Amino acid sequence: MDLRRPRRPRRWIAAAASVVVLAAAGTWTAAASDDPPPVHRADQIMAIDGVRIDTSYFTTNGTGRRPAVLLGHGFGGSKNDVRQQAQDLARAGYAVLTWSARGFGKSTGKVGLNDPKGEVADISRLIDWLAKQPQVQLDKPGDPRVGVAGASYGGAISLLAAGHDHRVDAIAPSITYWNLSDALFPNGVFKKLWAGIFVNSAGGCDKFEPQICAMYQRVAQSGVPDAQAEKMLEERSPSAVAKDIKVPTLLVQGQTDSLFPLNQADAAAKAIRANGAPVDVDWIAGGHDGGDLETSRVQSRVTHWFDRYLKDDKSADTGAAFRVTRTLGTDTGDGETRLTGVTADTYPGLESDDHKIALTGRAQDFANPAGAGPPAVSALPGLGGGGLSQLSSLGVGVSLDFPGQYAAFESAPVRDDLRITGSPTVTVHVKSTTDDAVLFAKLYDVGANGRQTLPSQLVEPIRVEGAKAGKDVTITLPAIDHDIEDGHRLRLVLASTDLGYASPTAPATYSVSLKSDLNVPTALGENNPQVPLPAWVWWLPLAGAVLALILLVTGRRRTTAPAAPEPDLTEVPLQITDLSKRYAKSADRYAVRDLSFRVEKGQVLGLLGPNGAGKTTTLRMLMGLIRPDGGEVRVFGHAIAPGAPVLSRVGAFVEGAGFLPHLSGRENLELYWRATGRPPEDAHLEEALEIAGLGDALSRAVRTYSQGMRQRLAIAQAMLGLPDLLILDEPTNGLDPPQIREMREVMIRYAAAGRTVIVSSHLLSEVEQSCTHLVVMDHGKLVQAGPVAEIVGSGDTLLVGTAVPVEEPLAEKVAALPGVASAITTDDGLLVRLDTDGSAARLVADLVRLEVPVESVGPHRRLEDAFLTLIGDSA
Repeated sequence: MDLRRPRRPRRWIAAAASVVVLAAAGTWTAAASDDPPPVHRADQIMAIDGVRIDTSYFTTNGTGRRPAVLLGHGFGGSKNDVRQQAQDLARAGYAVLTWSARGFGKSTGKVGLNDPKGEVADISRLIDWLAKQPQVQLDKPGDPRVGVAGASYGGAISLLAAGHDHRVDAIAPSITYWNLSDALFPNGVFKKLWAGIFVNSAGGCDKFEPQICAMYQRVAQSGVPDAQAEKMLEERSPSAVAKDIKVPTLLVQGQTDSLFPLNQADAAAKAIRANGAPVDVDWIAGGHDGGDLETSRVQSRVTHWFDRYLKDDKSADTGAAFRVTRTLGTDTGDGETRLTGVTADTYPGLESDDHKIALTGRAQDFANPAGAGPPAVSALPGLGGGGLSQLSSLGVGVSLDFPGQYAAFESAPVRDDLRITGSPTVTVHVKSTTDDAVLFAKLYDVGANGRQTLPSQLVEPIRVEGAKAGKDVTITLPAIDHDIEDGHRLRLVLASTDLGYASPTAPATYSVSLKSDLNVPTALGENNPQVPLPAWVWWLPLAGAVLALILLVTGRRRTTAPAAPEPDLTEVPLQITDLSKRYAKSADRYAVRDLSFRVEKGQVLGLLGPNGAGKTTTLRMLMGLIRPDGGEVRVFGHAIAPGAPVLSRVGAFVEGAGFLPHLSGRENLELYWRATGRPPEDAHLEEALEIAGLGDALSRAVRTYSQGMRQRLAIAQAMLGLPDLLILDEPTNGLDPPQIREMREVMIRYAAAGRTVIVSSHLLSEVEQSCTHLVVMDHGKLVQAGPVAEIVGSGDTLLVGTAVPVEEPLAEKVAALPGVASAITTDDGLLVRLDTDGSAARLVADLVRLEVPVESVGPHRRLEDAFLTLIGDSA
């Protein structure tokens, strides 16, 4: 339910319908696009059981059949909201059908909250229509190959469609609910503020089915959900058909979401996986409370998900089984936050790898005031734009608790950085002067200065029945991904009121005492350790341009003379010697330790290593963004330090550049170059743009760019001035295979003129194809450095080239030879893996005896094999 979007009237062309054609224009319209192939859209009004459903059908030219995708919209929106994604999916080879749900856009009918007899039944009729289209691939007559995706309200309909219609083959729901009753009545407490926004965003209570309107009015008046209300919402929830959802499912859930928090996706993941279906979980930065929805990355992942499970493309990269986005700070330009991602091979759930933390505090009495006011403040739902959740992710405390209305229990200072990933739990004893008590539990991160931050502004309501006699209650706190820094404390607060929820209006006194330690899940605690950076790093452009601008504005002069250049290294782009960097506040833990390597002109050097290997820390020291604790970095013989003049010969792309979205690509680059204070003619703008290959897109506003175009624009920015050394940190993040190939060509073209490129990437196949040399790191140390061919080495696998293709029976004879572990046919011959007793000489003799038409025999080993051999379990 995307409650942040107001409904907007839009004009659409009517065409043919499936069940009854109400209006038909009989034409195909080409959707505007600068990139081929053109997308055609046909708009239709369909009559389904007396309701008019407004739809749009997107395809590209071609006679071949293709899988179909149904794309749902958020609550309060319409089909228009997903038009761009529909066009992108059509270009990716899908037939896409969008529609406005009942009561929204131009569709008629009452809002039924995804009623199985209403909105869900409509989905099946839309699938019927798709099965009749000549462009759509069929599994059998009447059964199209079809996936369903959508966010919020549209996400729920994708889950429900999979549970009610066996023809659905894959789904990708986003920021949605599993159990709507649990979402709006968590632990029996009415989420009144969200429910009110929810009703108003649909246009008022009268827009809903009568029984839903009556239910809302009844609960809103009493402040307490009744059994009839809970049953109604549960019947319209995906959880009601949990046992029937057996298709591959990509669950994307928001971390800044007090409407549908992470536990909704957790319940869905467990239920669907129990049915034997593949399930991946992705926690994005944003949600219904605002923040970054990572639209481009998420939509790219959805496309890859459908490529794998609708097109049966086994090479499609569907991503990690579990991914969490983390906020690093604020970028330049448009003020967007800087994000990074951490992954795991399995989804750990919300309560894994528990770490016990002792809390202290006596039994405490506090009041539930008459009328439940003034209420404490945690989230302000519905405001969008990031709101309190955005500030919370940046470490700014904005919650408000009133004295005398809460109990607090606190831990000792944390002595090592602690990463919470999941739902902390704690048991308390609750007693009340009334039979029922309603408490609001929150877990604060308290800094050394006493400032407290509520992660993602999330609070857990608890209704305690039978509290008058006293009762032990185990509290499961909201799921979060949050780093508790060394020296910070954890503070558990139990409040009697909260602005977003209905509290008892009768005055009461609550008494709460601790019964257990705090159990904190740390499933990803050791992944991708981050070295804290000065705040200015996230606010300023990269390296030389930033420092030049500071000097221009402040007129500062360096008080320490730079180290003299090393004459023997003036033609060497990079020499790193005994470089070390400790983690903050640690004397013996190193992000980088005693690292040494050298890079020559014309090389494309790949910097490889598992998460936490120290790659990004090394690059930041190379750019002068952070100071090493030992050793030195020399670029063309000059020692690197903040403000070093030689940084003008270095261009860098790290994580992503900040662009002003309303300006064109060219205007953004020109503005950036002016900020450096260097002459316009030194920019070599046209040459950088030619290498980046952006073409006519340079004249368009950046907000219209795809993720791949933004990446290329960012690299063009790094190439301004044609720096002799170009540094790229994960330049292919979020790109599809064609865009990755283009990025590879950009790097090769740039180095071809005698310049040098250093690229850090986790895509080993791309590194193998684009890099000439490698540096492999693990745990901050150098594992190996040298040419790609040398590191890949010979291994135990041989590629046998043959004059003609090898038939399978002959390959089986080769596999049965002594000293041969396996033999697989390829387009060029045979791929033969030797066992410990095998040798190349013996293999060749046996191949000749079997009359295999051998033309060549050579080593075959992938970079991935070499990488795993070098770093072992660290991968």
